[in-house]
Amino acid sequence: MKKVLSVFALTLISLSYGIAQPAAAIASKPKIVVGIMIDQMRWDFLHRYSDRYGNDGFKRMMREGFACENTLIPYAQTITACGHSTVYTGTTPGLSGIYGNEWYDVQKGRQVYCTEDESVKILGGGAKSAPMSPRNLKVTTVSDELRMATNFRSKVVGVAIKDRGSILPAGHSANAAYWYDGQTGNWVSSTYYMEELPSWVKAFNARKVTDSLYALDWNTLYPIQTYVQSDADDKVYEGKMPGATKPVFPHSLKSYVGRNFGVISSTPYGNTLTLEFAKQTIQSENMGEDQFTDLLAVSLSSPDYIGHQYGPNSIEVEDTYLRLDQELAAFFSFLDKKFGKEYIVFLTADHGVAHVPGYAAEHKLPGGRVGTSSFAAFKNAEAKFNVKKLVANVSNFQVYLNHKVIDSAKLDVNQVKEYLVKELRKESFLHTAYDNADIANAPLPSEIREKYLKGYHPKLSGDIQMVGLSGFIGPGITGTTHGSWYNYDAHIPLVFMGWGIKQGKSYRGTYMTDVAPTIAALLNIQMPSASVGHVISEVIK
Repeated sequence: MKKVLSVFALTLISLSYGIAQPAAAIASKPKIVVGIMIDQMRWDFLHRYSDRYGNDGFKRMMREGFACENTLIPYAQTITACGHSTVYTGTTPGLSGIYGNEWYDVQKGRQVYCTEDESVKILGGGAKSAPMSPRNLKVTTVSDELRMATNFRSKVVGVAIKDRGSILPAGHSANAAYWYDGQTGNWVSSTYYMEELPSWVKAFNARKVTDSLYALDWNTLYPIQTYVQSDADDKVYEGKMPGATKPVFPHSLKSYVGRNFGVISSTPYGNTLTLEFAKQTIQSENMGEDQFTDLLAVSLSSPDYIGHQYGPNSIEVEDTYLRLDQELAAFFSFLDKKFGKEYIVFLTADHGVAHVPGYAAEHKLPGGRVGTSSFAAFKNAEAKFNVKKLVANVSNFQVYLNHKVIDSAKLDVNQVKEYLVKELRKESFLHTAYDNADIANAPLPSEIREKYLKGYHPKLSGDIQMVGLSGFIGPGITGTTHGSWYNYDAHIPLVFMGWGIKQGKSYRGTYMTDVAPTIAALLNIQMPSASVGHVISEVIK
């Protein structure tokens, strides 16, 4: 009885003197981290269409989360595989081993794909589907570090239409990585991760979601005349859908049902498909349901396919982002119901994109198209040294010399390089060129030279680096691409939201390499093995 009275008395004293009562316990760690990479999302897309976004997608992230408005890619080759690996490793292509989507292997004498792996088998794919794994990635990811920090009790899964968008973020020790197979319309994986696809993946594939999305066709979400932030619909420099006569709305998709599963990637429904599979992954893998923080790496590949085909000023791209805003709102609602306030989500991109050269010409902007056949320097060098096939390969703005030919002809390789550099510098579409062996003295401003240094890999880089002029892209008639150091390719969005995240924004310079160390700091785990980024301390409560 005395004990009860004592407790009662203490309670009255607490109330009368205003002593604070214990607040609801705050979780010591999040249930799950969800990384969302939007392939080819330029930073300005966060703001360019903002008056048409709803309140619960991009605007919610900006309102509730922390936006790093001045985030740049710190290296030169702004390519998908490099971007995905850099975000999760915190390091650059010069260290990660992921030098591009593909690169020329001097020893093998051929192009090597970033995630190719002939030692494993594809699961769920077609006869021509290539087996994949993360073995070409030479360093750890924050996903790997999370797995190790919990003695491999945290779950890590990668999901993307593109294999590289799923595999590289998930890292070496992931429980699974799933990507979309355009041959079969299936979500697939490889024996690197498992012996066979889980039953839930097989069941998802059996639903034929792609065909049901094709049945919707693709028309604009709103009346087409309201798309005032975009160029006219019918432009000769835009690409067309297979079988279409013009690149205009509405885009008929019903004819692809049951026969062309790859076209879904070039429509906004690729995002729908990916986020639906991502939600199913969380549910079926029981992610975020125990005491160990899990990680889901989601890459939305369709904006890249659409952007390449139509360009960043097209109605198709605007419509894609208006639809994606709604898709993200629904996805965040799903995460809210599943995890309450105990999740972190970050959103970023792997690269941006250049204007379509035709669009640039219409508006008197710099730019144009080039191709390897345009390089008079190569023909001049072969004539000067009286040899054929002096250049073995040109890729990722790198020139790989044919050293077997040079050795057989008893030529001085330094003289060959010196001559080629001099001739390349004459090309109207190049800013400069330089010998990679002398990269420290490249004729570039120090800030730009540093980007090329960070992208230089002693075993994977070519003999000569070419630096294009602003707005110039590779060959073709329609569409556009990316891959340069210029801001249209290198300025990307970065927004964090959720558990442990402050509300606000910063215009301080931050970098793609800062994402992994920031997530590591939030989770109190080790940074990835080769991380060179820094924690964005403003983000963390």
